[in-house]
Amino acid sequence: MEFIHKPIMLKEILSGLSINPDGIYLDCTIGGAGHSKEIIKKLSSKGLLIGIDKDQDAINVCKERLKDYKNVILVKSDFKNIENVLNDLKIESLDGVLIDLGVSSYQLDNKERGFSFRFDAKLDMRMDQSQQLSAYEVVNSYSLQHLTRIIKEYGEEEYASSIAKNIVKNRPIKTTKELALIIEKSMPTKVVYTRNGAHKKTFQAIRIEVNKELDFLFETINFLITKLKSGGKMAILTFHSLEDRIVKNVFKINATDCLCPPKTPICICGHKKTINLVNKKPIIASEEEQKENPRSTSAKLRIIEKI
Repeated sequence: MEFIHKPIMLKEILSGLSINPDGIYLDCTIGGAGHSKEIIKKLSSKGLLIGIDKDQDAINVCKERLKDYKNVILVKSDFKNIENVLNDLKIESLDGVLIDLGVSSYQLDNKERGFSFRFDAKLDMRMDQSQQLSAYEVVNSYSLQHLTRIIKEYGEEEYASSIAKNIVKNRPIKTTKELALIIEKSMPTKVVYTRNGAHKKTFQAIRIEVNKELDFLFETINFLITKLKSGGKMAILTFHSLEDRIVKNVFKINATDCLCPPKTPICICGHKKTINLVNKKPIIASEEEQKENPRSTSAKLRIIEKI
């Protein structure tokens, strides 16, 4: 299957990053190089692009798509290990960082990867195919309490308790279709027919748990801010409220001078802001892009500049 990666808000991201031709740029989730191929076109021979992805398929595709460029380094890794990656590469500072937190179209549309309820496939959902934990283990071995919490917190699903109970009752569950049918039977018929994708929230929750998508996200973004040069930019694309809330909070803290409680008469924390918010409200895709690429409808883009 071809690794299709249609970059979302490409113009807005390129504009927001204000590419320095001689700069060092980090794409933390390079995917199919949709954004990175346009970034590297703007770099001189002195510039450098570092691309990271924990999906080996993505790394293989990027090697082919960026083979004409010598100033690119590709690393198979979770971007949450970025401190080790940068240390290994002896990179001390960055001119720009891009983090696209979305699941790639290739992963969603590849039946064998088991991300979507649109296909009948083995429960998998691993972005990194070398890891042990998959959706099968989450669905079939987690306790009722653990499953309920994941579906409620990560999926923001109001029928989490009912869905979790029916999952446990119907184990073992081997395929995405089996799971989708159980989810349908766990909520009122009216909701199944009126909601846009009755299974979406639960599948999202399981996917987040399998890939630990929210673990250390705050800390990783915070670290990357420290690696930005003065005037360097960071752009982050999010696709659901949980991610966006984390990004918004870490940006807000770093863009604030004092973090003392509101009624404290004199600042005693000594905190000084290190970034400016380029956009206080998230940027969303244009109506035209949303029509051309429905997956852009939930995307939010936040950009900051290092002081």
